[in-house]
Amino acid sequence: METTGTEPDPWTGVLLAGGRSSRMGRDKAHLAWRGQTLLAHACATLRTAGAANVIVSGHYPECAGIPDAEPGLGPLGGLASVVQAMPDGVLVVVPVDMPLLTPALLQLLASQDATACVAYRDHILPMRLRLDDRCRTAIARLVDDPAARRSLRALHEALGGEFIPAPTEHLAELVNCNTPQQWEAAAP
Repeated sequence: METTGTEPDPWTGVLLAGGRSSRMGRDKAHLAWRGQTLLAHACATLRTAGAANVIVSGHYPECAGIPDAEPGLGPLGGLASVVQAMPDGVLVVVPVDMPLLTPALLQLLASQDATACVAYRDHILPMRLRLDDRCRTAIARLVDDPAARRSLRALHEALGGEFIPAPTEHLAELVNCNTPQQWEAAAP
């Protein structure tokens, strides 16, 4: 993994929390995790990792969440809504349903220099994006084309993204909790 060896540029954490949570059967963002909601936990993890700012995708007035401009487009639709009003810069995008992520793993991802889009091998999230005109155009093309594969994986491909290996000691953090069974397995 190539890093600069210096402090990473300031970056913004983007928390994707606008999903329907249909497999979980209830809003994942409001699940209790170690004395707080999953939403609060994920925001705190991003801040501890060094995010200069945290933006939440989803209708969560308690944290100035940004609802999807066009519902039903999944994580890509949430990201598209968030980036509309953001300045250029580095984003670290995480889903609300990965409670085991640690600041160290996010810091490592944030410190990657190079490509427009970086994610850990075999995992599209968390993802580091360089938000600029090229990235905004790629997102808009995917969202606006009904025949397109509207996914973060398609965005990664459109940007010529890179997959990097996650350090072995952090692999267990890359677990999504989409179902009650996955939640029970991860919950403390």
